[in-house]
Amino acid sequence: MPEYPQPTEQRALELQSNYNTILSKVHQLNPQTQLVAVSKFKPSSDIMALYNIGVRHFGENYVQELVAKSQELPQDIRWHFIGGLQSGKAKDLSNKVANLHAVETIDSLKKCKQLNDARVRKNGEVVNVFLQVNTSGEEQKSGFADEKDMEETIAYLLEDPSCTKLKLMGLMTIGSLAESTGAGADGEDENRDFKKLLEMKKTLDEVYKLDLQLSMGMSNDFEQAIKQGSTSVRVGSSIFGSRPTKST
Repeated sequence: MPEYPQPTEQRALELQSNYNTILSKVHQLNPQTQLVAVSKFKPSSDIMALYNIGVRHFGENYVQELVAKSQELPQDIRWHFIGGLQSGKAKDLSNKVANLHAVETIDSLKKCKQLNDARVRKNGEVVNVFLQVNTSGEEQKSGFADEKDMEETIAYLLEDPSCTKLKLMGLMTIGSLAESTGAGADGEDENRDFKKLLEMKKTLDEVYKLDLQLSMGMSNDFEQAIKQGSTSVRVGSSIFGSRPTKST
C-alpha cells in the first residue's frame, strides 16, 4: 500500500467540515449534482484529507500540477481538468494522467483531435469532454460562441470513426463577474450566462439526440447555477481556502 501525503488532524477536520458544508448546500438544491473540489495550488495532503472521507472528484487548472498530483495520489481519483488548455499541453494531459475523468475546457476541434490521438497512442481509458462556451461574450475568455461554432467539433466527437477515446459529456461555462456576483448570484434573478448555456443544451440535445450535462457554477455562484440546471459545480476556495497567486 503506497504511503500518500497526509494533512495534520486539524487541517483534515477543517477541510472536511468545509466540504460537507458545501455538499449539504448542493444536495439541498439537487442531490444529483456533482461537486468537484478544485484543488489548484493546494498540496496533495489537502486532497488526501477529502479522499479519506470518500471524495473522488477533484479539479485542477494547470496541466503540470495535475500531472504531478496524479502520479503522487491514489489512482481511483477522478481528475477534472478545468483550466485553459494549450494545444502544446494536450499530449501531456492525455498521456500522463491515466485516471483523467474529464476535460471541461475544450474550445476547438484541434484540441479534441490532439487529446484523442494521444490517448489512442497510449491506449488509455476514454476521457469525458465538455465543450466550453463563452456565454458572456467577453474577449478575454476562451470558448465557443454559439451552436454553429461547435458543429464541426460535435460532428468529430459523435461521428468520426477515429475518435475512439473521447466522449461528449456536456457543456461548460464561466459566468461573467457581473452576473456571478450581482443579481444572478443570490437567486433573485436568473444568471443570463447560465441561462444561455441551458438554452444551448436544449437546442443541441434536440438536434443531436443527446442529454448533455452542464458544468457551471463556482464558489460564489454555484447555488444559482444549480437552480438553473447545472449538473456539476466546481468549488475551490470555499473548501480549501484562499490560494496564493501563480508565480510562474
